[in-house]
Amino acid sequence: MTAPIEETQDTQTQDAPDTQGTGTPAPSLLARPIRTTPTRSTAAASRTALRALILRDLTVLRKNFGEFVARTLVQPFLLVFVFLYVFPAIGQGIGGGGGSAGESAFATVLVPGVVGITIMFQGIQAVALQLSAEFGYTREIEDRVQAPCPIWLVALAKVLSGAAQGVISALIVFPIAAVVHARGVHADLSFHWWIVLTLIPLSCVAMTSLGLLLGTSFEARNIGLMFGFVVLPLTFLGGTYYEWTRLAPVKVGGFPWLQTIVLINPLIYINEGMRAALTEAPHMHLYIVYPVLIGFLVLFLGLGLRNFRRKVVS
Repeated sequence: MTAPIEETQDTQTQDAPDTQGTGTPAPSLLARPIRTTPTRSTAAASRTALRALILRDLTVLRKNFGEFVARTLVQPFLLVFVFLYVFPAIGQGIGGGGGSAGESAFATVLVPGVVGITIMFQGIQAVALQLSAEFGYTREIEDRVQAPCPIWLVALAKVLSGAAQGVISALIVFPIAAVVHARGVHADLSFHWWIVLTLIPLSCVAMTSLGLLLGTSFEARNIGLMFGFVVLPLTFLGGTYYEWTRLAPVKVGGFPWLQTIVLINPLIYINEGMRAALTEAPHMHLYIVYPVLIGFLVLFLGLGLRNFRRKVVS
């Protein structure tokens, strides 16, 4: 009489031919271990996909770094070159007059503004323009959304990779903005590192979130409208060339209308924060700058993620 075979959780009994003539299957075929493949959790797979999407964008940036630097430097360099080098050299008054003292005061105001406007343009170029192309003629977005992660995480990867490019742009532009001046003109700079190390990343994420919103709101054929009706007003009313505190005299009936209207412009808070980080010039209070920038970030990112999902699903 054959003894019964004990079944365990690790073995699986299978019928096998009688190879010994005893009515009992061959010993080697009595049981085989069950092999199970460990599976990753959804969160782990999403983190891996997010990291891969960001690394992909940064790899592309590394391969085209020369083009990235050239694109980043053109506008800030021209601003600084014209206003802080050419104008003083030809005797063209800037900074409201006052000779070299007025020109140096204007340089102190302009250098942080140039860093702020660079962050804004980089956020729009790295996210909005890329998304308009990926949703348009390249259709690259169809490959990205096949990653093993939620759709919103694909959009978040674009925002974070664009923010990394914004930080790099700020680091590239600042030395040039600080030194390209005419003789006798100098910016009075004073670093406050805790503001620099917190405000620049926050500003970069806020502007790339704006880029996500713009890139999912405007079709590729309407990019010109985006620059004409959104980017240019943000630029000229964003405090790049002047401090927000200096707008108080622009009044109608005693009401400082311009100083009030520009408060809806996120760039004004970035530039005011940059002046607090890089100079001793008068600026908006930081307890206003930080909360409002965080509010803009949440608003832009929320609307951008909603628009992104709608465009992908449609």
